This record gives sequence, structure tokens and C-alpha cells, in this order.
Amino acid sequence: MNPLIVIPSYWTDGGQPGQADELGERGAYDYATPISKPLPELESCLSSLEQVRGVLRVAVLVVADQSCYEAARARVNSICRSHPNLNPLVVGREEGKRIVDAVSKVVPSANGEVAGLRGYGAIKNLGLAVASVFGHDVAVFIYDDELVLDPDFLTSAVFGLGAYTRQDLKILAKSGFYIDENDSPYAKTAKRWTEKEWTKTAQFNKVMERAQKAKNRITRSNHMCGGCCAIHAEAFTRIPFDPYITRGDDLDYVLNLRSYGVDAWFDNQWCVRQVVPEETASTASIFMQNIYRWLYEYRKLDVLNSRRDLRTITLESLMPYPAPWLSAGVEKRILHTALRRLVAGPRRRDYLRILTKGRREADQFARENASRYLSFSMAWPGVIAAIWDDRFLQKAILRTGEVCGRAALGKKPAAASEPLSGIALKVADFDDTGSAGALAAQAAPADPGSTGALAAQAAPAAAPADPGSTGAM
Repeated sequence: MNPLIVIPSYWTDGGQPGQADELGERGAYDYATPISKPLPELESCLSSLEQVRGVLRVAVLVVADQSCYEAARARVNSICRSHPNLNPLVVGREEGKRIVDAVSKVVPSANGEVAGLRGYGAIKNLGLAVASVFGHDVAVFIYDDELVLDPDFLTSAVFGLGAYTRQDLKILAKSGFYIDENDSPYAKTAKRWTEKEWTKTAQFNKVMERAQKAKNRITRSNHMCGGCCAIHAEAFTRIPFDPYITRGDDLDYVLNLRSYGVDAWFDNQWCVRQVVPEETASTASIFMQNIYRWLYEYRKLDVLNSRRDLRTITLESLMPYPAPWLSAGVEKRILHTALRRLVAGPRRRDYLRILTKGRREADQFARENASRYLSFSMAWPGVIAAIWDDRFLQKAILRTGEVCGRAALGKKPAAASEPLSGIALKVADFDDTGSAGALAAQAAPADPGSTGALAAQAAPAAAPADPGSTGAM
């Protein structure tokens, strides 16, 4: 396989992220690295990747406001130059614009909104577009505030991709998981009175416990960790991330996949260590983005289920998480939590604004935009067909983005591919997986690069009914 590692990297001039005037904005992020930080998270992340076998290319997406973009780009270039073995490719505004222009030729109304350097979903789509331009058949996403612990990280990333289950389901998207400083994969429980109806940790931990204790390595999942996931080209050339969601793009992608008849899978032997920075966005900002997120998801799920050509997603199939957040009950959760936080503070002015105005604006946004993803997703295969393995785009992007010297186009380091070429699949590792074709499918995936093959994916076939299980198949 030919995986590309994609790392979105967010930067700021030092201002505190998530101020009141940014509440609910799609371009506001949980965390951004201050330009002046002595040891940026990106440096630690890339250093941890140095030990990994089989790295062909690492694409670093530079996300920064106009006011500090040049300084952020300079720092990213400098950091990447110190890791030439990773064959780093920096994708900033100049490189991103070349891809956005190519996308706009297929989707004239896009204007950088659906694949670009603003908004979690659009940034992920830009990563998929970079993978397509350079002909990579797997996109592996990690975040710059993570450390890779295992030299066989990429081997684990591609393990199982392209394999079939006995029920003839192809594994095209999979998630690993995060561990904390204590090597625990479980979220810490919030017991504060204000969070009584808003915390998801108990539900999430049930999902995680089920996957961790499964007898099989890979099981079907309702959850995806966006900073530890691998997506096969057969999936990402058909199904994009949702650029209109404020946050939670990874879990939303599970719903997008399932609507188009593709399942997400969980690998309980693949993980990264997440290092949570101190300088995070305000709780009020994240809360408002989550209000937009959950109301949007709630309305969007209704739209998806109204389409007869898509797989119906039942709430029962999404238990124990995220089902409780995708029904009308989420509106009460929002109201009660905002009231509790208003009473208990801090940032009471923000919560008053959320109660009096923010909730209404978020619901209006959800109602008006819930169907936009479907229109965009139908055009996505045509976008990918237009840019797949485009040598002109490759040269243009490498001219400015390849900070460690020009490498021969299409030439892979001889040693790099070796660790990924001989992965032994065992029946015990997969639930109902183990046909003789599984290894062959992994070793030699179908070439997604032909225009005809991609164009044929634009119109999905009649989707099967949602099987309704989050566990092993």
C-alpha cells in the first residue's frame, strides 16, 4: 500500500482561542499552537514519526489566521526541514489554493469552502485531496498534539484495509484510539453539576470498553478518532468529510460512510498518545460549537434517512453513543446545560447570549444547511477524478511545498515500502474475516485512479439496510 500521513497543524499569534465573538464559528478551533512556543507540538509529533517504518510522505496542513500566517508557515517549514527522512510536504495557502482552484473547476460554488484551510471538515477534505493528487491509496490522519509510540504504526494503520468479511463487507475505513499519559484509552469522567446532562464520557467509555475487550482485533464501530484513522481510497474517493459541521467531523464521517453503505471499523491494537496542551479554547466557545454540531447532526440525520437511495441509519444501531445526541432530546440537553453554566459561571455573559440568541441561530443554521452535504458529496467523486495523480498539480505543489529538496515524482524510497508489503492477516484478528482474497486485496488494492472508475462511483447503488450493531460482526 501507498499511505500518506496527513497532519493538520493549527497556529495562532498568541491570542486566546475561542473569544466571545467567535462562538459557533466554523473556523474556530479547540487549540492552536502559539507562534512563539519554544517547543511546538508539531516538532514532537514529527520526532515521534522518525522511528516509524514505511513512511513515504507526510503532508502538514498549515492552518493560521492572516495576521500570523507568514510566521506560522516559516516555523512549519523550519520544523519540517529538520525531518527530511519523513519526506515532508507543507501545504499552506499557496499550495491549498492550487487544489481549491482545481476543485472549483468541478464545483464552481466551492470557493475553498468544501476543501481548504478553514473548518475541520474542509481541512480533512484538503488532506484527502492532497492524497489524491499524489496518488496515495490510503490517507492516515494524525494530529500534531499526538505522539506515535510504535515503529510499526503504519503497518497497523493499513492492517485489514481492503480485506473482506465473510458477510462480504469490505473494510475501507478504520479507527485506532488515543491513550493518555497513564496509557489509558478511557475518557475521564466529569462529575460537575453543570455537566450532568452534557457529559458523554460514560457513553463513550462503554463503546471503548466493548471494543477493547472484543476477542477480535477489528470490530465494527460507531466511533472514529480523527487523529488516529486510516481511510482507503475506495472510500475517500466516494465519500468526503462534511465541510459544514463546526466540529465532530470524525464521528460525523462515520454517519456519512454508513449512509453510503460503508462501515467504519475499530482496531484495538492501533493507538497514539494524545498530549493535551494547556492553551485550549474557552469552554463557552466549544459548547457553542457543539450546539451547532449536535443540532446540525440531528437535522442532517433526518435528511439522510429521507433518501431512499441511501442506507437508513437507526438510532438503535448507534447505541450507546452517539444515539442519545441525535434525537430531539438534545435540545433539552442544550437548554439545561446552558442554564446550569449560566448559574455556576464563569463567562456568564457568553451563556446568556447562548440562551437568548445562540440556540436559535444554531437551529436555524441546522435547518437551512442540513441537506448541503448531500449535494456536495454527489460532486466529490468528480472532483477526485479530476485531480487524481495529476502530474501538473504535483509539480506545482512540490515547487513550494517540498521544503527538503525536490524528490523524483512517483519515486518511492526503496526501504520505505518494505514494512508494508508483507502483512500476515490472521482469521482471529477479524470478525468473520479470512477469505483467501483478503490478503490479496490488501497487497494489491484496485487502482482508484482511473477517471472512469471514479466517475462510476458518483451515483451510489441502492444501499442495504443498517445492520444495527456496533460490535463485532
